[in-house]
Amino acid sequence: MNALYTRSEGRSGVHLGRAWLAFTVALAIHVADEAATDFLSVYNPTVRAIRERLPWLPLPTFSFSEWITGLAILVAVLFVLAPVAYRGARWITIIAIPFSGVMIGNGLLHIGGSITMHRWMPGVFSSLILIVASVTLLVCALRLLRRKQEEA
Repeated sequence: MNALYTRSEGRSGVHLGRAWLAFTVALAIHVADEAATDFLSVYNPTVRAIRERLPWLPLPTFSFSEWITGLAILVAVLFVLAPVAYRGARWITIIAIPFSGVMIGNGLLHIGGSITMHRWMPGVFSSLILIVASVTLLVCALRLLRRKQEEA
């Protein structure tokens, strides 16, 4: 452990690192779930319908190769950043907060869509895993950020 960290910061960094890895694995599972259940067959038509009503809203449509490549790169980058999360770097905590919030919303949209549409929507099976991992990451990031602010 780096001598610049106190014992409590080191433990908090480990908690954040573990939460970061769990979140990354949950996101990878969610991407696989979406890919296996043809997420884009629902997403792209939905985006086109939204664009007709709100043409100023910049929502993209994707081909499968663009979509899966982008998400694979994102998951790979998140795995690469895990050591930074284990060190408890301030910038990664700041990134983790809105990112986990977006993924909580993502999971809730899959569940809400399934309820609204009265059928299993693509990606819904892994949504709860994604939500739990995202909440865990959010809590760990907020705790570490608060602890660092108190010590400053």
